[in-house]
Amino acid sequence: MISTETPPDKQTITQFFTGLQDRICAALEETDGGARFQEDLWERAEGGGGRTRILQEGAVIEKGGVLFSAVHGPASEATRRQMNVTEPVDFYATGVSIVLHPRSPMVPIIHMNVRYFELSNGINWFGGGIDLTPHYLDRQDARWFHQQLKTVCDRHHPDFYAKHKAWADDYFYLKHRDETRGVGGIFFDYQKPSEEFSKEAIFAYVQSVGDAFAPIYTHFMRQNRDLPFGEAEKQWQLLRRGRYVEFNLVWDRGTKFGLESNGRTESILMSMPPQANWAYDYKPQPGSREEETLLGLKKGVDWLNPLG
Repeated sequence: MISTETPPDKQTITQFFTGLQDRICAALEETDGGARFQEDLWERAEGGGGRTRILQEGAVIEKGGVLFSAVHGPASEATRRQMNVTEPVDFYATGVSIVLHPRSPMVPIIHMNVRYFELSNGINWFGGGIDLTPHYLDRQDARWFHQQLKTVCDRHHPDFYAKHKAWADDYFYLKHRDETRGVGGIFFDYQKPSEEFSKEAIFAYVQSVGDAFAPIYTHFMRQNRDLPFGEAEKQWQLLRRGRYVEFNLVWDRGTKFGLESNGRTESILMSMPPQANWAYDYKPQPGSREEETLLGLKKGVDWLNPLG
């Protein structure tokens, strides 16, 4: 973790994010054991660029991306409107974004994003979060996942977990399906320096969230990679991936910002799985694990309770 005695500037924050990308990629490669990340350096015509790292056809990860970016330039009209800013301003945005799609339907999909955004008028904020999307709901796995996040949150403020867990439930929600994307996690955005939380304090929280990612996901990789499954489970996995695609293309604000700010399309859409299916009016068998999973994808579940 980078410690700062003065408010961290964008160079200090960017330095942490590049190091975070390096550490996460190393941990994932070691645990997967079957493939290595390919790096694609890119530049944005309007300013800035990034490092897109993709791992494909691994032993555990079928397709995954760990992206770092730092882009800047004039804020678009759409961005200014979203930020309630009327005058022309420049922006600087940097962060790390991760989506991992495993081979096995017994291993969950995971997403993380930690980011920093500032405008030339002096406004700045942090955002981020982690959420887990199992193909098959396992309440003990969900409980363990949420306990790890609560431990991280509690180190910084006793209210963070409850507040940011509820925020994740609301954000990672497919309104057109009336279901959450997975078992949620934590999500926070527009965290601006204030009298209660300094910029240093918010940055420390963001660092803790980022550093929690690799231990959490490598745990699931090791624990679930050898669990048995068959063709029926693979077909269900493809349907669940379809839901993931729906959220990212219809509801995700990061995808919309990237495309509106003329970001790199390949990097923005790296969250897409290698394959996904849609079946018309699919109904799982009553009493099946598939039905149990769909019935469990609701807002407000207390995952820290083993009974959900």
